[in-house]
Order: sequence, then structure tokens, then C-alpha cells
Amino acid sequence: MPKKAPSKIGGVALTVFGVLALAACTLDQQGGTAQPQGDDTSSKPSTDGSSLSVEQARERLEELRVEAENDPSGYDRSLFPHWTSKDGCDTRQVVLQRDGEGVEVDEDCDPVAGSWHSPYDGETFTDSGELDIDHMVALNEGWRSGAHAWTTEKRERFANDLDSSQLWAVSASSNRSKGDSDPADWLPPLESSHCDYVVSWIEVKHTWDLTVDPDEEAALREVLAGC
Repeated sequence: MPKKAPSKIGGVALTVFGVLALAACTLDQQGGTAQPQGDDTSSKPSTDGSSLSVEQARERLEELRVEAENDPSGYDRSLFPHWTSKDGCDTRQVVLQRDGEGVEVDEDCDPVAGSWHSPYDGETFTDSGELDIDHMVALNEGWRSGAHAWTTEKRERFANDLDSSQLWAVSASSNRSKGDSDPADWLPPLESSHCDYVVSWIEVKHTWDLTVDPDEEAALREVLAGC
């Protein structure tokens, strides 16, 4: 009897089996699982702006207490101890390391190399001395919004808050232009940053249970409407 020709289907099956076996062996040697090419699911957490979405900011804004601004006498920056040290670095140094690219520090934790992008005006700096660490909600604005009634310990936590988006590394010129203004009186020169700015503002006010005055609330709503 003549021999049967090999089945084409059987040959294809063997080929596919061989490819799968080779892939399984390779993965076993690498100690991992296959990841689709071009679909890297890992991501670096952003250090710029708030972790809130615009929709979440709108919800938080509804929860803020709207009150006429109170400006009790007695404000002084020393009532908000800031740039406290932890693990050898003070808060300013921590923010500079967090918000910069390629930052290198000396034995005193001072940056000696790196670059920083100022989100308020789009400027980039390689000298950390040209940067300020801005309190999103300025200390005096916090005082007027309820912090005057806090303990010094709580004001210190507010002034060194690394958990919310309260602290931003920005150009000294933009920070000093802002002063202690709220969004009714000042927004960053870079218009494309306005949404991030007001979302962050709302986050900080909500986190610290601070009030907003009517003009401030109206300005926040107006910016959010365009986000």
C-alpha cells in the first residue's frame, strides 16, 4: 500500500504547538508573563497639580462653605512654621527633588543639578535659586479662610503639606506676582494651566476645611466651566 501524505492540518498544529512551547519556555526563563508590545501599563505618578479630576473638583466645590472673608488681626508668617526638616531634608528641598528632572543634591540636600518647569508661566530653570515653593493656598489666605483659629501645630502641617497639591515649585517672579491672592484676583499667566490651578485650589481648601468667599467661588466656577 502506498504511504499516506502527511496531513497539512497536522503539520500546522505541530508548528503552532512548537511556537507556543518555545514562548512558554522563554517566559519561564525570564520569570515573567507576556506583556503586549506598546501597551506599557506602568506609569509614573504625576507630581504636577492635583490628583482630582475636574468632575471631582466640581463635587468638592459644592461641599465648600461659602462665607464672607474674615481677616482677623495678628497674622504673621511665623505662625505657620514652614520648611521643617525630615530625614535630613527640609520641605523646600523635598519639593525641589520631587518636581525637578535629573535633580542631584549635595550632602546638605541642596540641589546642585537638575531642571524645573514652572507650571504657572511655562518657564524652565536649571538654577533652583530662581524658584520659589508656592503655597497653592497662601498662608495669609489660609489665615483669612479659617486657619486663624487653628493651633500652631496644625498651621505647621498646612504650611508643609506634601500630601495634597498645596506645594508647587514655580518661578519666583510668578509666585511673587500672585502674593496671597485668591483666584478671583490672580490666575497664572499661562492660561493652559488655569484648570489644573483651580482644581488644586479646590482640593487644598476642601482638604483643610477652609472657606471660600463669594467672589472666589464665582471665579472657581467660571474657570471650571471651561475645563
